[in-house]
Amino acid sequence: MNRKDLARNPVLPPEHHIPDGEAHVMPDGKLYVYGSYDNQRDFYCSNIYRVASTADLKAWEVHDIALRAEDIPWFNNPEAPHYPGVDWSRPTPFMRERMPELVSDSPEEKGVKFRTTDVPALLYAPDCAYRNGKYYLYFCMSDESEGVAVSDKPTGPFLHPVQLPCGQIDPAVFVDEDGSAYYYWGQFCARGVRLNDDMVSFDETKVIEDLVTEEEHFFHEGSSMRKIGDTYYFVFADVERGKPTALGYATGKTPLGPFTYRGIIIDNADCDSASWNNHGSIECVNGQWYIFYHRCSRGTQLYRRLCVEPIQILPDGTIPEVCMTSQGAGEPFGPGEKIQAFRACELHGSIYIAPEENGSEEALTHIGEGDSASFRYVRTEGTFHRAVLEYSGRGNVRILLNRHVVGTADLPDEERTEVQLTEEVQSQEQAELTLVFIKPQGLVIRSITLF
Repeated sequence: MNRKDLARNPVLPPEHHIPDGEAHVMPDGKLYVYGSYDNQRDFYCSNIYRVASTADLKAWEVHDIALRAEDIPWFNNPEAPHYPGVDWSRPTPFMRERMPELVSDSPEEKGVKFRTTDVPALLYAPDCAYRNGKYYLYFCMSDESEGVAVSDKPTGPFLHPVQLPCGQIDPAVFVDEDGSAYYYWGQFCARGVRLNDDMVSFDETKVIEDLVTEEEHFFHEGSSMRKIGDTYYFVFADVERGKPTALGYATGKTPLGPFTYRGIIIDNADCDSASWNNHGSIECVNGQWYIFYHRCSRGTQLYRRLCVEPIQILPDGTIPEVCMTSQGAGEPFGPGEKIQAFRACELHGSIYIAPEENGSEEALTHIGEGDSASFRYVRTEGTFHRAVLEYSGRGNVRILLNRHVVGTADLPDEERTEVQLTEEVQSQEQAELTLVFIKPQGLVIRSITLF
């Protein structure tokens, strides 16, 4: 792959699935992304963290293991402190609609806490902050415990884990310009507190409850804090559209609120038919703000992959919603440039992105009648006259640019077919390329190239 190609979504090699990305430019000037690490079909996340980094948003490196769940001494230890997690005695509308089996109004069952003790030791979404020469990695686990470990390097290994006096998921950390640090966590409602100067403790009596809530802010989980000018931006998984596939945000004038809901930044609902959640962050890189988010794959809620889109911060402080793209922080795909099928950013139908059965290369698989896959964006220099598809199986394909059919062809039982476009496509800087499939028979799409 060339460097231009590496800037596109998803940004990491297909074998690395790093969701829940918290992106931070650290003192060495590089961008580091801290997230979970999906590597199994049965559970979210895994028992390890790996940090991804880049100097230019083009060439990415996935580093060695930063922390292992087996190194956390308190996991499911009956003698370790346990702190309350989700309050199931106060069900939100989302809990009632989506999790009715866990919600009860009977007095004897109120307050029953749902615990994931039936899953192995898993490390859920983390965050990291630099202060006074050290890097502090805040993490949570599948027993609802939370903690922090420390390293001399932004990539770890992170050592000497300390349990924090709180429980639930999705910790976030923010260090303000005056050096004060704040910690956030929670699901359905977010909590926040100022950290002590040691960065590994806080005063439990000073925790602020309900910083953002489902009822007022559409908050689901995944807290993330940034400051732009004199405004604090609280980014989170947003359920305004029925499930937490969107990243929304609220703003305030202090790091502990109050916060006003402002809207949605991005929604990954159409990345896969099974898409369920989102979790990410915003970060400024070389003067440009970006949103870091994830998209699932393989027809599951899992195998989530790190993606990046540029965003705008308008003078009034709002962030216009952006759509998922294939180009990401890179450029549109040009004439003669092979577009790998796994870079499709919007899918409809039973189709999804997964490794081929006979190999590790990711492709468009499980294609059904009328399914479609879109790539944003391609650009022309002059005109497009033809397209070349690499695939297996057979069927019929319609090629659309900006939702206008420009070519139709049968795909015989071969591995490569050239399609003559029936309409000449004039020069465009950005065009949406869509493939629509008719009567597919075991069809798997590996790539398309426009000429």
